Amino acid sequence: MKIAVAGKGGAGKTTVSGTVARQLSRAGHSVLALDADTNPMLGISLGMGPEETYRLLTVRQGLDDGTIEHQHSVEGLVEALGVDAPDGVRLVVGMRESRVDPGCVCCGGMTPQQILGELEEGGRTVVCDMEAGVGAIVRAGKADMVLVVVEPSVKSIDVGVRVVASAIAAEAEVIVVANRVRGEADLEAIRAGLGDDCEITVVPEDPTIAQADVEGRAPIDIDPGAPGVHALSSLAERLVPAAA
Repeated sequence: MKIAVAGKGGAGKTTVSGTVARQLSRAGHSVLALDADTNPMLGISLGMGPEETYRLLTVRQGLDDGTIEHQHSVEGLVEALGVDAPDGVRLVVGMRESRVDPGCVCCGGMTPQQILGELEEGGRTVVCDMEAGVGAIVRAGKADMVLVVVEPSVKSIDVGVRVVASAIAAEAEVIVVANRVRGEADLEAIRAGLGDDCEITVVPEDPTIAQADVEGRAPIDIDPGAPGVHALSSLAERLVPAAA
């Protein structure tokens, strides 16, 4: 199963991606986490820490600087550049801000979206932290499920509406993750914008997640029982039957 996590920048996509990936792996699933954001910080939300996250090679950089051999398949790239994260999650970083151009011809022009599209599932679950905005979903096109992360702001809801429409057009299953919800008014604002047809998972405002951001740690490592962390773990557990 391929799960794309999308939404406006700053809405909490990376926290959602990292926590869902960790929980799925804890449940016994083989999980590949793909960081397709141009500012790739998924390693931090997976619990690898800032220094190790910053050192990670990317698909494009590794090919450019000769630190890895050119590969003729996506699986070869994953094997060459993947690193082990906590709970057995395998992480691959797709690009950095300085390397947003397509990859080389012999490796098939491996942008993160192409990697997502060409990966063979092989009994594993792929969790992809997409770049911010709507275009990533249009280009991805191969996700089985899209988690659309929306916080209670006009801009975030607007992007969420368009991401949902794009995901549905791509025939992906959609779940809206209502993030940083402080009360019923926040939830109603998101519902009013997204409509009644979308399944919504509520993630409450949680100081543990804010603390994790400050400390550069994974929220699930600070307090797995914290309200926001628990909500994301419960979401992952709901995905487990489909991911098995």
